[in-house]
Amino acid sequence: MESSKIGEPQNLPMFTKKSSITNTAMTKKGVYVAISYMACAVLLVIFNKAALSSYKFPCANVITLFQMLSSSLILYALRRWRIISFTVQDSHPVVTRTTDLVPLKTILHCTPVALSYLLYMLVSMESIRGISVPMYTTLRRTTVFFTMVAEYFLAGKKYSSYVVTCVGIIILGAFLAGARDLSYDFYSYTIVFISNITTALYLACISRIGESSGLNSFGLMWCNGIICTPILLIWTAYRGDLEATRNFPYLYTHGFQAVIFLSCALAFLLNYSVFLNTTINSALTQTVCGNLKDLFTVGFGWLVFRGLPFDLLNIFGQCLSFLGSCLYAYCKLKGI
Repeated sequence: MESSKIGEPQNLPMFTKKSSITNTAMTKKGVYVAISYMACAVLLVIFNKAALSSYKFPCANVITLFQMLSSSLILYALRRWRIISFTVQDSHPVVTRTTDLVPLKTILHCTPVALSYLLYMLVSMESIRGISVPMYTTLRRTTVFFTMVAEYFLAGKKYSSYVVTCVGIIILGAFLAGARDLSYDFYSYTIVFISNITTALYLACISRIGESSGLNSFGLMWCNGIICTPILLIWTAYRGDLEATRNFPYLYTHGFQAVIFLSCALAFLLNYSVFLNTTINSALTQTVCGNLKDLFTVGFGWLVFRGLPFDLLNIFGQCLSFLGSCLYAYCKLKGI
C-alpha cells in the first residue's frame, strides 16, 4: 500500500459561509471506513465499560491518559521508521528531532482540535461509568442533532429535508427509550448529554480545520497527543488519580491489564477511523455511523453487563432510533 494514501483527507468540502445543501453520495472507500469505525467503536465501549464497571477502576482520566500515551508512541515509532507521514504531501523526510515531525505553527493551528478532543475524551470516558450500555448507546444518538447545529454555525452547512427527517426519527426514538428507563440516574444522563455536545464540537473542529492544517489523519492525531498528554498528566497527578492507580488492587492482574491494553489499542484505531471517516465522508456521517454500530453495542452490552430492565416502550424507542440511522445511511448512499 502506498503510504501517500494513508490518512490523506479526501473529498473534504471547503468551509465557506454558503447555504447550498450538501448532496454527496458515499464512496466505496467511505463505506469501508465507516464499517471499520463501527467495529472499533463497539469493542472499545465494551472494554472501557469492563474496566470502569466490572473491575470498578476509579480513575477514568488515567485510562484516557494511557490511551493518549500509547497512541503518541505508536505514531512516533511509525513516523521515525518512515512507515507513515503526518502531512498530505507525504514527502517522508528523515526526522532527527521530535520538533521536526510537525512545525510549531501547525501545532498551534490545530490547538482547537486538540482541546476539543481532550474535552471529548474526558467526558465520554466518564459518561459510560454510571449508566447501562444499552441506554448509553441510545442517549448518545442525540449527538446527531448537536453535530448538525455545529456544522451549520461553523461551516454554513445544510442538509436535505430527508436527512433532517431521519435525524428527527433518531432523536424521537432516543427520548422514547429514555422516558421509560427504569434505571434512570440524573447525573449519568447529564454527563451523557454533555458528552454529546463535546463530541459534536470535536467532529466539527476536525471537519473545519483538517484540510487547512496540511496534515493528514495521523498528523492531526499526533498534534492531539503532544498537546493533550502533558495537560492530562498534570491534571491526573493534581487530582491524585495516579496515586489511586498505583494502589488499585487489580492493577497487576492479567485480566485487567489485558482490558487496558486492548482499550488503548482500540482507542488508537478508533481515533484514526474517526479522522478518516470525517474527512472522507462528513462529520454528520461519522455521527450516524456511531448510531448504526449501537445495535451491536446494545446486544453485546445486554449479554455481558445486563443492568437494564427493558419494557415495551424502551424497546420500541431503541428500535425507532436505529431505524432512523438506517434511513439516513440509505439517504447518504443514494446522495439524497
